[in-house]
Amino acid sequence: MTAIEIDFADLAERERNLRAKKDRLRMRDAAEALAVPEAALLEARRADGSALRLKGPDGHDAGLGGLLDGLGAAGEVMALTRNAHCVHEKHGTYAKPEWYGAMGQTLGEIDLRLFCRSWAYAYALTEETEAGERRSLQIFNPSGEAIHKTYPTAGTDKAAWSAILDAARDDVAPAATYEPTPAAKEGRSDGEVDVAALRKAWSEMTHSHDFFMMLRDQNVGRAQALRLAGSEFAWRLDPAAAQAALEAASVESVPIMVFVGNPGCMQIHSGPVEVIKPMGPWINVLDARFNLHLRTDRIAEAWAVVKPSTGGVVHSVELYAEDGSCFCQFFGERPPGEAERDDWRTLASALPRL
Repeated sequence: MTAIEIDFADLAERERNLRAKKDRLRMRDAAEALAVPEAALLEARRADGSALRLKGPDGHDAGLGGLLDGLGAAGEVMALTRNAHCVHEKHGTYAKPEWYGAMGQTLGEIDLRLFCRSWAYAYALTEETEAGERRSLQIFNPSGEAIHKTYPTAGTDKAAWSAILDAARDDVAPAATYEPTPAAKEGRSDGEVDVAALRKAWSEMTHSHDFFMMLRDQNVGRAQALRLAGSEFAWRLDPAAAQAALEAASVESVPIMVFVGNPGCMQIHSGPVEVIKPMGPWINVLDARFNLHLRTDRIAEAWAVVKPSTGGVVHSVELYAEDGSCFCQFFGERPPGEAERDDWRTLASALPRL
């Protein structure tokens, strides 16, 4: 796979020219307009000192993931995880991650599942905005796509924040190169799947977390499994069900869990959703400590999914993009080991079907 090399001085000039015409572009949109990976815009800013490359602690099994170990000392921050179709923003304090090699999790208000083998580049960025100086920690994969970002808030200990990132700066790191985004792997055709074995394995799950392993063992794609398993386990929803689920959870005061992720990080909100606002193709949750921005026009398929567990069945609402990737999931809020909430089950079962 040929690495993508970039003339960063030229890129910096092209970005300045672009922003002279459209100064309020988000970093991701500017990168798309300039046909470069988002991380390349930060790499280009190393020249003027507004972006610093960072390295993880020496010998840490999680590599760059080790940058999160000390972030709790900074107090309240805003954590952001996104994919191409959905943005999840959560205010809170990082708990010290629990690590299992290069995989880990943080529990608490900032609730993350971390898959650090795909973490390739990290930066401390300082930007000037209309609201003043904005700082952030930003982490990217080998293709330069954003995995996770953290922003200070009014409640952040700014001295602690600076000390954490300054200790990780890597001024001698060579200029970044980027790998092309890997093509999606082609799965088996529906006719090659043993549907009876799939249904049996699905029915024998004892925890909703077993679902991924079940798909791997059956060598079946996620959206493919939903199509093949039958209405006992999954049924198609109208794409409008995403907005309907959020609005119903707000009106009926049903606390939910909202999962948004990418291959390097999954971020989870647990609790109520209150302020729901559609804006063009977006449906937004605009609460004080949780924001969600979801492109409803990117929902190619929506599904209600039933997963068995030792505490009873669990219902989820899952949203899929055109490429078959699951980019957002809703569950009823549920402490581990406890039964699913009746109000969530009723809500999920009543969503509009196709």
